Amino acid sequence: MNYLSDKQGFLGIDNKFNIKEKTIVIPFGLEKTVSYGGGTKNGPKEIIKASHQVELYDEELKCEPFKMIGIKTLKPVKIKKGIKEAINQISEINKKILDRKLFPITLGGEHSITPGCIKPFVKKYKKITILHIDAHADLRESYEGEKFSHASAIKRCIDYKNVSVVSFGIRNISADEIPILNKNKKRITIYWAKDKYKWNLKKFQKQIKNKNVYITFDVDGLDSSIMPATGTPEPGGILWNEALQIIKIACKNSRVVGADVNELAPIKGFNSYNFLVAKLVYKILSYKFLLK
Repeated sequence: MNYLSDKQGFLGIDNKFNIKEKTIVIPFGLEKTVSYGGGTKNGPKEIIKASHQVELYDEELKCEPFKMIGIKTLKPVKIKKGIKEAINQISEINKKILDRKLFPITLGGEHSITPGCIKPFVKKYKKITILHIDAHADLRESYEGEKFSHASAIKRCIDYKNVSVVSFGIRNISADEIPILNKNKKRITIYWAKDKYKWNLKKFQKQIKNKNVYITFDVDGLDSSIMPATGTPEPGGILWNEALQIIKIACKNSRVVGADVNELAPIKGFNSYNFLVAKLVYKILSYKFLLK
């Protein structure tokens, strides 16, 4: 596998730190089915660029987590033209990383990457739970004639019979998705954004206790006041500390086996949004490897 140098990769770590890697950051700027604002193809490079400004010391964990994690960043690959081919491409990349017993975290790109990202996990584990943070349910059977649309990402995931989903922050769902949700009530739990001050996080903790969990974080799950740099920003969403609390519960109580962070559409001159996502990725990795 071809890596960026540590200085060019995620966090821009000085090359004098020679740490055996435990996790691989995969830039995969897929943008083929966006339906409102564009720009997700530029998400990965801007996340990596902004990550060079993230403070390596974590005041919550009282250490520099990167020294205990070991992070390598793949060189960006040329993404295949067809949506199905591109999804299979990211699946193959994740399979190679899993075969080396490493932790993959993919930087999207649009949310349609997730069914490809999880394919090797679905084959490896008898059961897997997706922790899905998003403004949208993404349960459409297809959207604008495309089965592999970003609006169908979670529906394509539950096409695998051993996948269940716990979604947080949903505040946009179509009438066509309601029958799919009702049909899969035993496999899909939604913590609606409108109810966030009543969320039972102890119930969530029990749901994921000792399970294999894959995190997919669509940044439009965050409230549009802190994350407007996405194709379909929605008001009424999750705030920073609320997002961290959800991720922390998952990392403390389950086996988090992989992740993707997607749908950043950078806005020129507004680097704070890119920085937020870079810090989010570092937090996910820090919680995954340091929390017990």
